[in-house]
Amino acid sequence: MPRRLPTSRQGAIALFIALQLSWGLKALFSTAFLPVFARIGFIGAVFLFVFYATARRHAVLRLLAIALLAPLASMATFIVAEWPHVGKYLDRVEGVGALVVLTLVSWICGLVSAAIALRLERLVRERDDRARAASEKDALERSLLDARLRLLQAQIEPHFLFNTLANIQALVEAGSPNAAPVLRHLINYLRAAGPHLADADATLGRELQLVEAYLSLMRMRMPDRLTYTLSVAPELASLRFPAMALLTLVENAVRHGIDPTTDGGRIDVGAKRDRGTGAVNVWVADTGSGMPESAAPGAGLGNVRARLRATFGDTARLDLHEVAPHGLRAECHFTVRETECSPSLP
Repeated sequence: MPRRLPTSRQGAIALFIALQLSWGLKALFSTAFLPVFARIGFIGAVFLFVFYATARRHAVLRLLAIALLAPLASMATFIVAEWPHVGKYLDRVEGVGALVVLTLVSWICGLVSAAIALRLERLVRERDDRARAASEKDALERSLLDARLRLLQAQIEPHFLFNTLANIQALVEAGSPNAAPVLRHLINYLRAAGPHLADADATLGRELQLVEAYLSLMRMRMPDRLTYTLSVAPELASLRFPAMALLTLVENAVRHGIDPTTDGGRIDVGAKRDRGTGAVNVWVADTGSGMPESAAPGAGLGNVRARLRATFGDTARLDLHEVAPHGLRAECHFTVRETECSPSLP
């Protein structure tokens, strides 16, 4: 909303202009400073308040108001100063000349100052419009990002649940004596993991807890074929991380790396951060069967890549590397600020 009253800064500028004009007229016409300053100051105050009182009007109308007020305000100063002999004063050539000079000075300085003020107002208004447009754009982008993350999250949830149910089926069909305890652990795990499936504020620490619970279950299912290690710096526990993304990589390592082999293998999960650059590397490595040459990236990996970019920007990426003599290493690379890492645990 436009201002209806001038600020103290604008009043100070008007006072400075009045002082300069008063000194100039005093030197030009060899008159006393105070009377000239009183008249110029009064006219400047009238212009200032009228200019901001008409702030909602068109610029042309505001300039027209200044032009009409110049002779009226000049005449008012003479009436006040020369009362009750103002008529006799204006009958003299010197009096009329002083009124004309004061009116001309008021016109020129008032209109020029008003034009400059209008230009500055326009620049401020354009700056505010740009800032508001940028804020609205950021809000829209955040809304689109949230919607995209929710969509990607919805794609992950069925994938996770179906894989979990498939594990239950494999245990039951195998008739393993561990089926009942594994099923109990699996139910407890799902009960604990359920609230985090749609967690928009997931952290790496929470993801690590889910991964550890999942790997514990998988180790119960194949105790002689699976070992694992978890190595994440404590200060990265509170780091924002896409919900279920790390679990998806671990599931892939179990399903495509460890399960197809007779000897099993090891899964290593870790994360580290370069304090100098803020670069973070989160990895899931297995010593399983590796990636067949004919294999094509599935929906799970594509989903993880999309969610990494949606969370950390277009520079975030997911890389896959073969591990000698056999195995696969999945690495998530992205950059975070120092403030996004905290030594506190989740």
